[in-house]
Amino acid sequence: MPTNLPPECVEIEQQYRAAKSIPEKIQYLEELLGAIPKHKGTDRLRADYRRRLSKLKDAAQSRKGAGRQESPFQIDREGAGQVAVIGLANVGKSALVAALTNASPEVADFPFTTWAPTPGMMEVEYVQIQLIDTPPLDRDFAEPEFLNLLRRVDLILLVVDLQSYPIQQFEDALAFLARNRIAPGHLAGRDPGQRALRFIPLLVVVNKCDDERLAEDFDVLCELLGEEWTLVPASATTGYNLPGLKRAVLDQLGLIRIFAKPPGKEADLTAPFVMKKGGTVEEFAGKIHQDFLKSLKTARVWGSAAFDGQTVGRDYVLQDGDVVELRT
Repeated sequence: MPTNLPPECVEIEQQYRAAKSIPEKIQYLEELLGAIPKHKGTDRLRADYRRRLSKLKDAAQSRKGAGRQESPFQIDREGAGQVAVIGLANVGKSALVAALTNASPEVADFPFTTWAPTPGMMEVEYVQIQLIDTPPLDRDFAEPEFLNLLRRVDLILLVVDLQSYPIQQFEDALAFLARNRIAPGHLAGRDPGQRALRFIPLLVVVNKCDDERLAEDFDVLCELLGEEWTLVPASATTGYNLPGLKRAVLDQLGLIRIFAKPPGKEADLTAPFVMKKGGTVEEFAGKIHQDFLKSLKTARVWGSAAFDGQTVGRDYVLQDGDVVELRT
């Protein structure tokens, strides 16, 4: 590898060479291609890595065609976002996933009930989001495919048990992620020495807030961890604040709901179009159909506009819950 490349490229290449499985090698090559600067001096190097990546993907596809069993951690994306639910043993991850989704992970009072990931769909205000219950974090061992799953998701829900040393659980979970080059998204850019880390948005779910007496304990935990961490109280047992947790997930994913209004008709408020925050009228038109995008002149907006039905242009930034009528 040329010596004029960033240090992170050298580190990723070392991890690529040490990788044992095809999915791992694919993961590191994709990271490497994203980290190598694009200029004439790296064209041949990038082409070489692209050839290697293509061969590995062909090999992975051949294995599937040969009928080999796929990893249980290869979970197809569904819905508007993919969220991994992680935590130490017996913090109530599986119970939370069961309470929030249509999944039926095995739930028990003893630890290490979950050995394989279990996906389920959670509905949040007519938006479908995929939650994945995962095996407990183990400081001594981590399946490479499990780590690859965490690096692919849009959001990590870190679950701690309010009634059993939550700060220690929190610190142990963060240490596990750090050892495996995964870091909370809001920490990106703080340390110029950070290299080859995968930053994923993270939300801390404080489970087992089962009664009002524990509200003070939750407040103390928030003070001790500090304002930089987003903590949401919940109880899989009593159902406390599960709607609030759902909404927090939607917000952390940066998603908004936009409703289409056909001219002369009412909008269907049960069928939103899902967009990223900051999306414009033009992007919304493209989501409905490319023909609208090409012929769009103006739009009328109910919700965030100065008044209901205000006429706006293509570059108008939409807000969650807006109703939009496109004019062509």
